[in-house]
Amino acid sequence: MRWKKLGQVFCPQDNFPWMKSHAANPVAESLGGDLFRIYFTCRDGQNRSHIASLDLDINDPRKLLRLDDEPLLGPGKLGTFDDSGAALGCVLDIGGTKFLYYLGWNLGVTVPWRNSIGLAVLPPGEKRFMRVSEAPILDRNALDPFSLSYPWVLREGGRWRMWYGSNLSWGVDQRDMDHVIKYAESADGFAWTPTGRISIGLEPPGEYAVAKPCVLRDRDCYRMWYAHRGPAYRIGYAESPDGLDWRRKDENVGIDVAEEGWDSGMIEYASVFDHGGQRYMLYNGARYGATGFGLAMLEQP
Repeated sequence: MRWKKLGQVFCPQDNFPWMKSHAANPVAESLGGDLFRIYFTCRDGQNRSHIASLDLDINDPRKLLRLDDEPLLGPGKLGTFDDSGAALGCVLDIGGTKFLYYLGWNLGVTVPWRNSIGLAVLPPGEKRFMRVSEAPILDRNALDPFSLSYPWVLREGGRWRMWYGSNLSWGVDQRDMDHVIKYAESADGFAWTPTGRISIGLEPPGEYAVAKPCVLRDRDCYRMWYAHRGPAYRIGYAESPDGLDWRRKDENVGIDVAEEGWDSGMIEYASVFDHGGQRYMLYNGARYGATGFGLAMLEQP
Protein backbone atom coordinates (compact mmCIF):
# COMPACT_ATOMS: atom_id res chain seq x y z
CA MET A 1 0.00 0.00 0.00
CA ARG A 2 1.02 3.61 -0.49
CA TRP A 3 -0.43 6.74 1.12
CA LYS A 4 -0.60 10.12 -0.59
CA LYS A 5 -0.12 12.94 1.89
CA LEU A 6 -2.73 15.69 1.56
CA GLY A 7 -0.99 18.09 3.91
CA GLN A 8 -1.16 19.48 7.41
CA VAL A 9 -4.76 20.09 8.52
CA PHE A 10 -4.63 21.84 11.89
CA CYS A 11 -2.16 23.00 14.52
CA PRO A 12 -3.28 25.04 17.57
CA GLN A 13 -1.58 28.38 18.09
CA ASP A 14 -2.64 29.52 21.55
CA ASN A 15 -6.32 29.41 20.52
CA PHE A 16 -7.63 29.23 24.11
CA PRO A 17 -6.03 28.97 27.57
CA TRP A 18 -6.77 25.23 27.52
CA MET A 19 -5.64 24.88 23.86
CA LYS A 20 -2.18 26.40 23.87
CA SER A 21 -0.54 23.72 21.75
CA HIS A 22 -0.73 20.22 20.24
CA ALA A 23 -3.41 18.43 18.24
CA ALA A 24 -2.51 14.82 18.97
CA ASN A 25 -4.30 11.47 18.53
CA PRO A 26 -6.76 12.62 15.82
CA VAL A 27 -9.84 10.43 15.26
CA ALA A 28 -12.55 11.00 12.62
CA GLU A 29 -16.32 10.72 13.00
CA SER A 30 -18.66 11.01 9.98
CA LEU A 31 -21.34 13.72 10.23
CA GLY A 32 -22.98 12.72 6.95
CA GLY A 33 -22.13 13.65 3.39
CA ASP A 34 -18.53 14.79 3.16
CA LEU A 35 -18.49 16.38 6.62
CA PHE A 36 -16.37 14.97 9.45
CA ARG A 37 -15.77 15.77 13.08
CA ILE A 38 -12.15 15.29 14.11
CA TYR A 39 -11.49 14.69 17.80
CA PHE A 40 -7.99 15.40 19.10
CA THR A 41 -5.90 16.02 22.23
CA CYS A 42 -4.52 19.48 23.00
CA ARG A 43 -2.49 20.90 25.91
CA ASP A 44 -2.81 23.93 28.17
CA GLY A 45 -0.09 26.15 29.62
CA GLN A 46 0.60 23.60 32.38
CA ASN A 47 1.04 20.85 29.76
CA ARG A 48 -2.18 19.13 30.87
CA SER A 49 -4.14 17.42 28.11
CA HIS A 50 -7.73 18.17 27.06
CA ILE A 51 -9.93 16.62 24.37
CA ALA A 52 -11.53 18.84 21.72
CA SER A 53 -12.95 18.62 18.20
CA LEU A 54 -13.27 20.48 14.92
CA ASP A 55 -15.40 20.01 11.79
CA LEU A 56 -14.22 19.93 8.19
CA ASP A 57 -15.17 18.93 4.67
CA ILE A 58 -13.03 15.99 3.57
CA ASN A 59 -12.77 17.56 0.11
CA ASP A 60 -11.24 20.75 1.54
CA PRO A 61 -9.76 19.60 4.85
CA ARG A 62 -7.60 22.65 5.56
CA LYS A 63 -10.65 24.94 5.72
CA LEU A 64 -12.06 24.53 9.24
CA LEU A 65 -15.83 24.78 9.52
CA ARG A 66 -15.97 24.77 13.33
CA LEU A 67 -13.63 24.54 16.31
CA ASP A 68 -14.64 23.87 19.93
CA ASP A 69 -14.34 26.93 22.19
CA GLU A 70 -14.58 24.71 25.29
CA PRO A 71 -12.98 21.31 25.91
CA LEU A 72 -15.14 18.23 25.48
CA LEU A 73 -13.24 16.60 28.35
CA GLY A 74 -10.52 18.03 30.55
CA PRO A 75 -8.35 16.88 33.47
CA GLY A 76 -10.13 15.15 36.34
CA LYS A 77 -10.42 16.22 39.95
CA LEU A 78 -7.26 16.57 41.99
CA GLY A 79 -6.10 13.15 43.11
CA THR A 80 -8.05 11.16 40.53
CA PHE A 81 -6.36 9.00 37.89
CA ASP A 82 -6.65 11.69 35.20
CA ASP A 83 -5.87 14.88 37.11
CA SER A 84 -2.88 15.58 34.84
CA GLY A 85 -4.95 15.17 31.70
CA ALA A 86 -7.22 13.17 29.41
CA ALA A 87 -5.84 12.03 26.05
CA LEU A 88 -7.97 10.58 23.25
CA GLY A 89 -8.05 6.89 22.43
CA CYS A 90 -11.16 6.36 20.28
CA VAL A 91 -14.83 7.35 19.94
CA LEU A 92 -17.75 4.96 19.24
CA ASP A 93 -21.38 5.81 18.49
CA ILE A 94 -23.65 3.31 20.23
CA GLY A 95 -27.31 4.00 19.57
CA GLY A 96 -26.74 7.75 19.41
CA THR A 97 -24.64 7.86 22.58
CA LYS A 98 -20.96 8.46 22.01
CA PHE A 99 -18.45 6.43 24.02
CA LEU A 100 -15.06 8.11 24.43
CA TYR A 101 -12.30 5.79 25.61
CA TYR A 102 -9.28 7.74 26.77
CA LEU A 103 -5.94 7.66 28.54
CA GLY A 104 -5.93 9.40 31.92
CA TRP A 105 -2.59 10.24 33.48
CA ASN A 106 -0.88 11.43 36.64
CA LEU A 107 2.62 12.78 36.99
CA GLY A 108 4.78 10.37 38.97
CA VAL A 109 7.58 10.67 41.52
CA THR A 110 9.52 7.41 41.24
CA VAL A 111 8.50 7.03 37.57
CA PRO A 112 7.61 9.75 35.01
CA TRP A 113 3.87 9.03 34.87
CA ARG A 114 1.05 6.62 35.72
CA ASN A 115 -1.54 5.94 33.02
CA SER A 116 -4.96 4.27 33.20
CA ILE A 117 -7.91 3.96 30.82
CA GLY A 118 -11.11 5.92 31.35
CA LEU A 119 -14.52 6.20 29.72
CA ALA A 120 -16.74 9.22 29.16
CA VAL A 121 -20.10 9.34 27.35
CA LEU A 122 -22.02 11.95 25.39
CA PRO A 123 -25.79 11.31 25.35
CA PRO A 124 -27.85 12.75 22.47
CA GLY A 125 -28.36 16.50 22.85
CA GLU A 126 -25.46 17.05 25.27
CA LYS A 127 -22.42 19.16 24.41
CA ARG A 128 -19.70 17.81 26.71
CA PHE A 129 -18.66 14.29 27.59
CA MET A 130 -19.37 13.05 31.10
CA ARG A 131 -17.18 10.55 32.92
CA VAL A 132 -18.93 7.31 33.78
CA SER A 133 -16.75 7.21 36.89
CA GLU A 134 -14.01 9.20 38.54
CA ALA A 135 -12.12 5.90 38.64
CA PRO A 136 -10.62 4.20 35.56
CA ILE A 137 -12.43 1.38 33.77
CA LEU A 138 -9.12 -0.42 33.24
CA ASP A 139 -6.34 0.22 35.72
CA ARG A 140 -3.06 -1.41 36.72
CA ASN A 141 -3.65 -5.04 37.60
CA ALA A 142 -1.86 -8.36 37.96
CA LEU A 143 -1.41 -8.60 34.17
CA ASP A 144 -0.59 -4.89 33.68
CA PRO A 145 1.22 -3.86 36.87
CA PHE A 146 3.12 -0.79 35.58
CA SER A 147 1.22 1.56 33.27
CA LEU A 148 -1.43 1.44 30.53
CA SER A 149 -1.96 3.60 27.45
CA TYR A 150 -4.19 4.48 24.52
CA PRO A 151 -7.15 2.13 23.94
CA TRP A 152 -8.88 1.26 20.67
CA VAL A 153 -12.28 -0.44 20.95
CA LEU A 154 -14.47 -2.35 18.49
CA ARG A 155 -17.94 -3.66 19.24
CA GLU A 156 -18.73 -6.92 17.48
CA GLY A 157 -22.18 -8.21 18.33
CA GLY A 158 -22.31 -8.85 22.07
CA ARG A 159 -18.53 -8.69 22.44
CA TRP A 160 -16.50 -5.53 23.00
CA ARG A 161 -12.82 -5.80 22.08
CA MET A 162 -9.99 -3.52 23.21
CA TRP A 163 -6.39 -3.21 22.11
CA TYR A 164 -4.33 -1.01 24.43
CA GLY A 165 -0.78 -0.23 25.48
CA SER A 166 0.93 -1.72 28.53
CA ASN A 167 4.39 -1.36 30.06
CA LEU A 168 6.26 -4.59 30.69
CA SER A 169 8.68 -2.79 33.02
CA TRP A 170 9.95 0.53 34.34
CA GLY A 171 13.60 1.49 34.73
CA VAL A 172 15.98 4.38 35.24
CA ASP A 173 15.66 5.35 31.57
CA GLN A 174 12.52 5.79 29.45
CA ARG A 175 13.87 3.14 27.09
CA ASP A 176 13.40 0.59 29.87
CA MET A 177 9.60 0.74 29.64
CA ASP A 178 9.19 -2.09 27.06
CA HIS A 179 5.74 -0.86 26.06
CA VAL A 180 3.61 -3.31 24.02
CA ILE A 181 0.01 -3.58 22.76
CA LYS A 182 -2.23 -6.00 24.66
CA TYR A 183 -5.81 -7.23 24.37
CA ALA A 184 -8.91 -7.14 26.63
CA GLU A 185 -12.62 -7.99 26.28
CA SER A 186 -15.92 -6.83 27.77
CA ALA A 187 -19.59 -7.83 27.63
CA ASP A 188 -20.90 -4.27 28.05
CA GLY A 189 -18.11 -1.81 27.25
CA PHE A 190 -17.80 -0.76 30.92
CA ALA A 191 -16.28 -3.70 32.82
CA TRP A 192 -13.17 -5.03 31.10
CA THR A 193 -11.21 -8.25 31.51
CA PRO A 194 -7.55 -8.06 30.48
CA THR A 195 -6.22 -11.27 28.96
CA GLY A 196 -2.49 -10.64 29.26
CA ARG A 197 -2.23 -11.49 25.57
CA ILE A 198 0.35 -9.41 23.70
CA SER A 199 -0.98 -8.40 20.29
CA ILE A 200 2.05 -6.45 19.08
CA GLY A 201 5.40 -7.04 20.74
CA LEU A 202 8.78 -5.40 20.33
CA GLU A 203 11.18 -5.93 17.44
CA PRO A 204 14.88 -6.08 18.29
CA PRO A 205 17.24 -4.36 18.26
CA GLY A 206 16.45 -1.06 19.91
CA GLU A 207 12.65 -0.89 19.76
CA TYR A 208 11.18 -0.11 23.18
CA ALA A 209 7.59 1.02 22.53
CA VAL A 210 4.60 0.21 20.33
CA ALA A 211 1.47 2.20 21.13
CA LYS A 212 -1.75 3.94 20.02
CA PRO A 213 -3.40 1.14 18.00
CA CYS A 214 -6.08 1.74 15.38
CA VAL A 215 -7.92 -1.43 14.33
CA LEU A 216 -10.25 -1.92 11.36
CA ARG A 217 -12.03 -5.10 10.37
CA ASP A 218 -12.06 -5.69 6.62
CA ARG A 219 -13.62 -8.62 4.79
CA ASP A 220 -10.35 -10.52 4.52
CA CYS A 221 -8.69 -9.66 7.85
CA TYR A 222 -8.21 -7.27 10.73
CA ARG A 223 -5.73 -4.46 10.13
CA MET A 224 -3.89 -2.47 12.76
CA TRP A 225 -1.86 0.73 12.52
CA TYR A 226 0.23 1.81 15.50
CA ALA A 227 3.22 3.91 16.52
CA HIS A 228 6.51 2.09 17.10
CA ARG A 229 9.61 3.63 18.56
CA GLY A 230 13.32 3.06 18.59
CA PRO A 231 15.25 6.31 18.03
CA ALA A 232 12.02 8.09 16.94
CA TYR A 233 8.42 7.16 16.27
CA ARG A 234 7.24 5.73 12.96
CA ILE A 235 3.87 4.30 11.91
CA GLY A 236 3.65 0.51 11.81
CA TYR A 237 1.17 -1.93 10.33
CA ALA A 238 -0.02 -5.48 11.13
CA GLU A 239 -2.67 -7.98 9.98
CA SER A 240 -4.66 -10.67 11.79
CA PRO A 241 -7.29 -13.26 10.78
CA ASP A 242 -9.14 -12.94 14.10
CA GLY A 243 -7.87 -9.87 15.98
CA LEU A 244 -5.88 -12.12 18.31
CA ASP A 245 -2.87 -13.40 16.40
CA TRP A 246 -1.10 -10.55 14.62
CA ARG A 247 1.67 -10.49 12.04
CA ARG A 248 3.68 -7.29 11.78
CA LYS A 249 4.16 -5.94 8.25
CA ASP A 250 5.78 -2.61 8.96
CA GLU A 251 7.53 -2.70 5.61
CA ASN A 252 4.12 -2.43 3.92
CA VAL A 253 2.79 0.59 5.84
CA GLY A 254 3.38 2.91 2.88
CA ILE A 255 3.95 6.19 4.76
CA ASP A 256 7.05 7.71 6.34
CA VAL A 257 8.52 10.99 7.53
CA ALA A 258 8.97 13.89 5.13
CA GLU A 259 12.41 15.26 4.29
CA GLU A 260 11.44 18.59 5.84
CA GLY A 261 8.48 20.36 7.38
CA TRP A 262 5.88 19.59 10.03
CA ASP A 263 6.06 15.78 9.71
CA SER A 264 9.81 15.36 9.38
CA GLY A 265 11.82 13.63 12.07
CA MET A 266 8.95 11.50 13.38
CA ILE A 267 5.47 10.35 12.38
CA GLU A 268 2.96 8.61 14.66
CA TYR A 269 -0.60 8.18 16.07
CA ALA A 270 -2.35 7.08 12.88
CA SER A 271 -6.14 6.77 12.73
CA VAL A 272 -7.61 5.19 9.60
CA PHE A 273 -11.19 5.51 8.29
CA ASP A 274 -13.19 4.94 5.11
CA HIS A 275 -15.41 7.32 3.15
CA GLY A 276 -16.88 7.19 -0.33
CA GLY A 277 -14.97 4.09 -1.35
CA GLN A 278 -11.69 5.71 -0.27
CA ARG A 279 -9.46 5.03 2.75
CA TYR A 280 -7.96 7.95 4.68
CA MET A 281 -5.41 8.32 7.47
CA LEU A 282 -5.12 11.05 10.08
CA TYR A 283 -1.70 11.20 11.69
CA ASN A 284 0.70 13.32 13.74
CA GLY A 285 4.17 14.50 12.85
CA ALA A 286 7.00 15.97 14.89
CA ARG A 287 6.94 16.22 18.69
CA TYR A 288 3.88 14.12 19.50
CA GLY A 289 1.32 16.44 17.94
CA ALA A 290 3.03 19.77 18.67
CA THR A 291 2.98 20.43 14.91
CA GLY A 292 -0.67 19.37 14.62
CA PHE A 293 -2.11 16.63 12.46
CA GLY A 294 -2.33 15.88 8.77
CA LEU A 295 -4.38 13.78 6.35
CA ALA A 296 -3.32 11.14 3.84
CA MET A 297 -5.27 9.11 1.27
CA LEU A 298 -4.57 5.52 0.28
CA GLU A 299 -3.63 5.31 -3.38
CA GLN A 300 -5.56 2.69 -5.32
CA PRO A 301 -3.49 -0.15 -6.81
